[in-house]
Amino acid sequence: MVHEVISKVTQRVVDRSVDSRRAYLEKIRHAHRPGVSRARLSCGNLAHGFAASDAHDKSALAVDRAANFAIVSSYNDMLSAHQPFQDYPAQIKEAARAIGAVAQFAGGVPAMCDGVTQGREGMELSLFSRDNIAMATGVALSHDMFDGVLCLGVCDKIVPGLAIGALAFGHLPCIFVPAGPMESGLPNAEKARIRQLYAEGKVGRKELLKAESESYHSAGTCTFYGTANSNQMLMEIMGMQLPGSSFINPGTAMREAMTRKSVATLNQLSPLSADYMPLGEMIDEKSIVNGIIGLLATGGSTNHTIHLVAIARAAGVIINWQDMAELSEVVPLLCRIYPNGLADVNHFQAAGGMPLLIKELLDNGLLHNDVNTVAGKGGLRRYCDEPFLSESGELVWQQGPTTSLDSDVIANCEQPFSKEGGLRLLQGNLGRSVIKISAVKPEYRVIQAPAIIFNDQDEIKARFDSGELNRDFIAVVRFQGPKANGMPELHKLTPLLGVLQDRGFKVALVTDGRMSGASGKVPAAIHLIPEALDGGPIARLQDGDMIEFDAERSVLRVLDSAALARDPAQYTGGHEQGMGREMFACFRRSVSDAESGASVI
Repeated sequence: MVHEVISKVTQRVVDRSVDSRRAYLEKIRHAHRPGVSRARLSCGNLAHGFAASDAHDKSALAVDRAANFAIVSSYNDMLSAHQPFQDYPAQIKEAARAIGAVAQFAGGVPAMCDGVTQGREGMELSLFSRDNIAMATGVALSHDMFDGVLCLGVCDKIVPGLAIGALAFGHLPCIFVPAGPMESGLPNAEKARIRQLYAEGKVGRKELLKAESESYHSAGTCTFYGTANSNQMLMEIMGMQLPGSSFINPGTAMREAMTRKSVATLNQLSPLSADYMPLGEMIDEKSIVNGIIGLLATGGSTNHTIHLVAIARAAGVIINWQDMAELSEVVPLLCRIYPNGLADVNHFQAAGGMPLLIKELLDNGLLHNDVNTVAGKGGLRRYCDEPFLSESGELVWQQGPTTSLDSDVIANCEQPFSKEGGLRLLQGNLGRSVIKISAVKPEYRVIQAPAIIFNDQDEIKARFDSGELNRDFIAVVRFQGPKANGMPELHKLTPLLGVLQDRGFKVALVTDGRMSGASGKVPAAIHLIPEALDGGPIARLQDGDMIEFDAERSVLRVLDSAALARDPAQYTGGHEQGMGREMFACFRRSVSDAESGASVI
């Protein structure tokens, strides 16, 4: 039996989504036709579609008996997470031919790294890149040549963008093919220590770069549990990639076997199969709720309070922060992965990984098992099995671990790290925002202090260096919402505020911007809506206004309501030109608010 609160929230989502879900299903069912998609093309259309193919593929594509799969990839060789995808198209094409199918590289999508752009102008394109990726995915699939999609993506905006784009073509089956994390490097706690020492001026750039390079040292995703690895967890727990595939290191025999198996699996889901399962039918309200639960149980990235909303809406499913907050009250925190602990995702994988996590949640009525997945019949219970390579090199799944192999990394529901998931909705006369408290110690979760107002994140660094911030205060960083400057992550504020917290000062952050998927020990009310540029009360605050920030009671408010009668501060801009920002002016004008997914689609 599923927990009564989970059932209640799921039913509320179903009821709220009746009209939008019906319209979506009607759209994708109308798009589907029996047989291969290219059969609808004229001879001229089709000739253009396979002109560059080799003789074998041309022969297969010229008739209507072989499925043709689109490869949509975020490959580039600058970013570690995406570099492994260089070899995937060849592996995929070979695997497709082995089963009588064809695969074509349909299109590449941009992949930017928040780690590279953090605190820079380019970060102001980051959130909007998600919808740009969704559109690029749509362009890749618009040729109507394909009977299934293999999405190759890993990091922050890339996976949500690919998912949104693929759902627009939800009449096609789709499978996500991950690249996996790099092997463990410098321990995360040591990396955080060096960052704080640098913020205090106690070590120089040479020492900082050495630490960062030892942390991010090879191909694969960063090993901390930020948005990139939260993406992989989501795709697996929502049934969009193979069981146990999320956290296998690149360049291993298992990784390649998983990639090849993904092709065979997609073939079994194609319109030519009796088990045809289009993505839009597979992902439903229960799948989305399972994704929220996975996010809560693992202490995943706060960015998914935006991205998961947008993915759901792409499937006609309407969720909000209240749903997430209510689920958080009954879903325990079962994982300690940095920044919520000292372990990285490789330690999580070794302790039992996704098979153990899913089993623990299912056994305790905290997930919907009755969902469709790319693994076929058997529901989500199939994802409790663990992949192995047989002596002959064949990929097989066997029963996964039944208990944690490291109780400091993965707990059970009887003795969780916390009885709740740690995501809370803060409300009050300043609006609505979210906070992740799983990494915030209880003694830091309640603060009443005067505001210090910043209209730019760089102002905090300048005032920190001058010594002006050695006191209790709440940093209000405004004009950071999607309409103002694209809602950049403000992750570089974490070391500065962390230093002040370690000095004994009570500090917190309130912002209409985002924090990183690595949101950590400093209490941060983020994604505040309405944003300052959209009439939000945050624009009326001044230095010295007393703010009540109570994450235990889910309250965020300015104590003197007279402050809200002031004229709002004027946005001075300065974020419209340079580093490509001028090209995204139309996005800033039309974007929805954070709780609606911060989307232009």
